[in-house]
Amino acid sequence: MTWRLKGEDRMLRFPLVLLACLVNLNIAPAQTASQPNQSDSSCRIEAANYKGWSAQQLSNRWVKLEVVPQNGGRLMQVIFAGHPFLFVNPEFEGKYLPPDPSHWFNYGGDKLWLLPEGNDDEQHWVGNSDLIDDGPYAFRKVSEGKECEIELTGPADPQTGIQIRRTIHLDSDSPRIHFHATMQNATGHAVEWSMQSVSQYDTADPANPQRINHSFFAFTPANPSSSYLNRYHVRFGPAENPAVSVRDDGLFALHYVHMAAELWLDSTAGWLAVVDGESRYAMVERFRYEKSEVYPGKASVIFWMNGPETRLNSEGEPSLTSGGDGSPRYLEAEINSPLVQLRPGETRDLEADWFPTRAAGEFHGVEDAGIVVHPLRATRAEGGRIRLSGSFGVFFAGRLVAHLYNEHGALVGTMPLAQVDPAELVAIETDLTPPAKTSRVSLHLEDGKGMDRGSLQEVKVEEVPVGAVEAH
Repeated sequence: MTWRLKGEDRMLRFPLVLLACLVNLNIAPAQTASQPNQSDSSCRIEAANYKGWSAQQLSNRWVKLEVVPQNGGRLMQVIFAGHPFLFVNPEFEGKYLPPDPSHWFNYGGDKLWLLPEGNDDEQHWVGNSDLIDDGPYAFRKVSEGKECEIELTGPADPQTGIQIRRTIHLDSDSPRIHFHATMQNATGHAVEWSMQSVSQYDTADPANPQRINHSFFAFTPANPSSSYLNRYHVRFGPAENPAVSVRDDGLFALHYVHMAAELWLDSTAGWLAVVDGESRYAMVERFRYEKSEVYPGKASVIFWMNGPETRLNSEGEPSLTSGGDGSPRYLEAEINSPLVQLRPGETRDLEADWFPTRAAGEFHGVEDAGIVVHPLRATRAEGGRIRLSGSFGVFFAGRLVAHLYNEHGALVGTMPLAQVDPAELVAIETDLTPPAKTSRVSLHLEDGKGMDRGSLQEVKVEEVPVGAVEAH
C-alpha cells in the first residue's frame, strides 16, 4: 500500500549536460528560499534575538539553528532552505519563566527529558517545568569555521540526581546536525534513568495556522518481531485509530490529526522521519539502537499527537477536552536511550543525527544517503541501454553515481549522473549505456570531497517482455 501525502504537482524538468553523451538526465529542482549570506565553505555561531529570546544561532548555507540556553537549553528552531520545522508556542514567545514543578511552560522546540515518567516514586520523573525541563543552561562555543559546535550544560537536578550536558554540531559542507547528549549521576548513590530527545514539529497549516496540516506524516520501521500486539503500543488515546497503521512495506505510518494520542514502538532500525507533504520538506532523525539493552517500556521511539483528549465524565459519558494544552497543533517525535543504572559520577550518552531534506507526494523509506520518494527503477531498453527513473531527497551535496553490477555480482563500471543538493528534490529519468551487461544498479551519492555517502537505492534491472512498450 502506498500513502500519498498530497497530490503531486507536475514537476518542471530541465536538461543537464553530463560528462559523457551516454547519459541524458532530468532533475526537478524544488523551490528554495534564500540562504544565509555567508561563504559556502564556512559555518558560524553568533548571538541573536529569536522571537524576543536571547539566542545563539548556528548557521551554514543550508541551515539556521536557533538555540535558547536559558530555557532548558532548547534548540528552539531548525530552519532549512527557509523552512522552519519546529513548533514554537506563541503563548510563551520571548518569555522565560523560572522552573516551577507545579506548572509546565511548553515553549516548544527540541529538548531532553527523562524516562520513566510518572509520580509513583522517586524512580519516576514527574516532569513539568523543573530543572530538567526548564533550568538555565550554561553556553560554551567549542568551535567555529569549518565546523561549528556548541556545548550546553544544565544544572544538577536534586530530584532526579541527573545533570545533563549536550553538544550540537553543524558542519560547513552539509545540513547534517549532530547531537551528543550526556546524563551524569550527580549524587552519591545509584540512580536509574533513560534519556529522551523530544522534538515538537509544527503541524499547523502553513497557509492558515488556525487549521491543521492535513498532509503531515511520521514514519519509523515497525519491528517484525515486536513485543507489542499490533507492532506498536497505544499508551494514550483510542486503541482503534484510523490515523495509525503498519503499511505493507513494514513502515509504521502516522497521519497527524488533532486528537491526543501516544504511540510507542520497539523499532530497531535506528531512524524516524517526519514528512510535510504540504510544504514538501522532511526531517530524518537517526540514532543507534542498542540490541542487547533494555529500553523503557521496550520503546525506542515514541510519537505524541497533541490535541483534545478523550475523557469520561462522572456519568461515564465520553467527551473531548478543548482548549488548554490540547489547543496547539504539533507532533512530538521522541528518541529514547536504554534504561541504565548509573553509579555516582557515571555517565550515559545519547547520540542522534538530523538530516533535513526535500520531500514530495510519497514516502518509501530512508536509505544511507537520503529518502526514497519514488522508488528507483531500472529497465532494460533497446540497444543495450538501461533506463533509470526515481526521485529522492538527499542528505548531502555532491553527485550521484550509478554503480553497475553483472549477474555474478562483479562491479562492471560506474557512471556519473548529476550534481545534487539537499535543498532540491532530485528526480531521475535517464538512459545509460553500460560497458557490459548489467543485472543490478546501485545509486550512490558522493559528497563534495569525494566521500561515498552510501546508496540511495539498489535494484535489479527489469527485463521488458518482447513487444511491450515501456511507459515514460
